[in-house]
Amino acid sequence: MTHIHYDYSLVAGSIVIALLSCYLVVSLEQMLFRGTRPRFENIILFVSGAILGAAIWCMHFVGMMASHLPSNHHFDSGLTFISFLIAFVSSTFAVWLTTRPTLPLPRLILGSVLMGLGISGMHYTGMLSLVVDGYVQQYDPLIVICSILVSMCGSGLAFWLLLKSKYAGRRRSLMNFFVAVMLTFSIVGMHYMGMAAADFHPLNAVNPIHSADMSQNLLIFTVLFVTCLILFAAFSIAVLEQRLEHRSLQLMRANRELANQAVQDNLTRLPNRLFLAEYAHFLFTEHRLRQDHIAFLFIDIDRFKAVNDVFGHHVGDQLLIQMATRLHRLLDDKSKLLRIGGDEFLMVLESASTETATAMSEQILELLQESFLIAGKEINISASIGIAMYPEHGSNLQDLLINADAAMLTSKYQGRNTHSIFNYTVNQYEEKSQTKLINDLYKAVEEQQFILFYQPKFNAIDREICGVEALIRWKHPTLGLLTPNRFISGAEKTGLIIAMGYWALEEACKQIQRWEKLGLTLYPIAVNLSAIQFEHKHLFSTLEMLFDRYDMNPANLIIEITESTAMHHIDASIMTFERLRHMGIKVAIDDFGTGHSSFLYLKNLPVDELKIDREFISDLTPDSKEEMILESIIQLATKLGLIVTAEGIETPLQADILTRLGCQQLQGYLLGLPMEVERLEEIMQLKT
Repeated sequence: MTHIHYDYSLVAGSIVIALLSCYLVVSLEQMLFRGTRPRFENIILFVSGAILGAAIWCMHFVGMMASHLPSNHHFDSGLTFISFLIAFVSSTFAVWLTTRPTLPLPRLILGSVLMGLGISGMHYTGMLSLVVDGYVQQYDPLIVICSILVSMCGSGLAFWLLLKSKYAGRRRSLMNFFVAVMLTFSIVGMHYMGMAAADFHPLNAVNPIHSADMSQNLLIFTVLFVTCLILFAAFSIAVLEQRLEHRSLQLMRANRELANQAVQDNLTRLPNRLFLAEYAHFLFTEHRLRQDHIAFLFIDIDRFKAVNDVFGHHVGDQLLIQMATRLHRLLDDKSKLLRIGGDEFLMVLESASTETATAMSEQILELLQESFLIAGKEINISASIGIAMYPEHGSNLQDLLINADAAMLTSKYQGRNTHSIFNYTVNQYEEKSQTKLINDLYKAVEEQQFILFYQPKFNAIDREICGVEALIRWKHPTLGLLTPNRFISGAEKTGLIIAMGYWALEEACKQIQRWEKLGLTLYPIAVNLSAIQFEHKHLFSTLEMLFDRYDMNPANLIIEITESTAMHHIDASIMTFERLRHMGIKVAIDDFGTGHSSFLYLKNLPVDELKIDREFISDLTPDSKEEMILESIIQLATKLGLIVTAEGIETPLQADILTRLGCQQLQGYLLGLPMEVERLEEIMQLKT
């Protein structure tokens, strides 16, 4: 048996060759593949694999030349070439593996096994090409197995470190060096372990087993076994960390997908309002640097509700998807399309002028003129577009959207299927103020920021107070005392008028109870009910509850209903009036003469009082047409047993004419202004 001895200078040279070649290949692969055109990738892959394969192959044969082999040896050229092919194929595979963007656990294990087998196959094929005359090669199977495991584990660690180096940032060069060291360790360790496993035995000699050889083999096996355990443990740790990284990557992707869904419309896959907030912040910041103008095109589909009602919501959804697809054709890198509502889209044009926004609007309208084919049905739609320009029409996103929406409504009023540019008018200012006021109204109802003023009514003959009318006022925290004409319409639109009306009823009942206890004859109190509250289902139960709570006489309460409200559903109104009178409450028709006046209905209405609208009073003069009309109304109402009250009295002449015509009660600024209850009580106490 012939033992192999080494020239350690050549051994060191083989290690240096392997290390430099591995580092060159790792660095070369990362430099060349980054930003390379796809058609050159195969060429670079082939060249990198050839360099690494040649490095492994050269290291192997330099390492073999470092050993003191018998002089009568030579290499089989066929097997030598095959060993190079094995090194080339395995190296090319290794380079390809490292260029993948991810390295899942199955791919890492498979790559480690194949690379380890490639290195081992190259080595042992190269060893088979070595022919020593008169000797035969024999291998220790345990050491051979360990050498293969070393190559596999080392390759796996190298691949894992190479993947980590892609995200190492400034430490990439250091990570590349560690990769090269690990790959070199795999190649060199496998080579010299493979050489240690080989023995050359003479063909005619018997191999005696000496105890010294056994001790030496045991020592070598122990060292190799411990080395394999260390590599296997390191490889296992790398595999576990790789699995953790894979799961972290999956979690990161899931979080990214959830984040995308948060700023993306689920139906059309367009950005939504959440994205718009961040996008607008970016645009406004850029504007401060470049002073560009930005156009906001508010697009609303005309009569989209009719599409849903006639064809179904599934067709409406498909219409929105197809519309988004069409509009997307008009976009470039300076524009963006968003869905901000049900059938509302917003197109944002960066660095745009008014002319650019107008031209884009015309393209949108023209594009939407083409029919949509959905579920075998041909659907035709149009759209209304409102344009707001930044910064001319608003300095923040909220104002721009409000103004673009206002311009879109202008397009609706102009007949639809057109576009309008926002125009700052007085009406739009008032509408904007009304919107803010309605927003404040919710808090006002919650905190009851209201107060009742009382305007007295007087007997026409002796001009004594015969009752009062409760008028609601809003004590706004910043705007001060507001009259009903500022907020009643908004309260009716939002439904807040119901809560406000019930509050006014309760306050009036409290006041009646107090005056009854004090013995003041300021009642009855008249309270106006809106059309919404007049038809509210809880009206009667609320009144019954108030009467029980405040223990008052219902006859001291008058419910006033406008003529238009009473005539809206005449049959229902008659039933409501009858029930109110059955409860002991008096009923009055307010603003008589301005609505759908009908004396035929008047005779059937179970009411107690008729209040003539101030429009008949303002131009009242002797022998005028107003006087003749008022005379007819007063005489007819008196004959029907109704009390007639004229409101809006501002001059003594008006009061005298009405008194002469037989009007029983007068009310107006001439006789008494609306005032707080404390002032009214003071006046009453002075008279007594």
